[in-house]
Amino acid sequence: MSANPIDLSVYLVIGPQDCGSRSPLDIVGEAVQGGASVVQLRDKSGSTRQQIELAHALLNLTRPAGVPLIINDRLDVALAVDADGLHVGQEDMEAAQARALLGPKKLLGLSVSSQEQLDEAPMGMLDYLGIGACYATGSKDNAVALGLDGFAKLTEQSTLPVVGIGGISIERARDVIAKGGQGVAVISAICAAPSPLQATRAMAEKVRKL
Repeated sequence: MSANPIDLSVYLVIGPQDCGSRSPLDIVGEAVQGGASVVQLRDKSGSTRQQIELAHALLNLTRPAGVPLIINDRLDVALAVDADGLHVGQEDMEAAQARALLGPKKLLGLSVSSQEQLDEAPMGMLDYLGIGACYATGSKDNAVALGLDGFAKLTEQSTLPVVGIGGISIERARDVIAKGGQGVAVISAICAAPSPLQATRAMAEKVRKL
């Protein structure tokens, strides 16, 4: 487990597939300026080389602002660019193995969507959990919505900070925080907004008021 604390309040998940005709770099630049506290690169289409190049470019935006850059799934990309951490799902590399390869100083998050997965999570090796889906979402075809009550039930058992994931809009963000989340992970709420800067500011205001 990393000794570095992590501010999960506004956790932007982004990849080229989420940006339409816009550049991920432009969106992340605005989001960081607007108050994003974490950026996760979740690139489902780029080659390894393309992902490494994009991650390097994102680090040039996030690191001067003190915002961690987390890489989804791709440990090789995270190590290649010296990213701030890695996030794994239930079908990715096991968290314990990822921690062994990542080392003790990097951030490591794990997605959890059931009681069984929570019970099996190696809490001592992790820095945070992503619990959801809080709502139905189109970003993952196999995501089953827990609903807020299901999210709250799992979150209250966690010994680690929790970021809510799945279908979270600006309007829903405060409800997720009220149910125990330390932050909200969002894609389209920022990536598809006419102004990612304004959307991030609005999300940060909703989350940090509580």
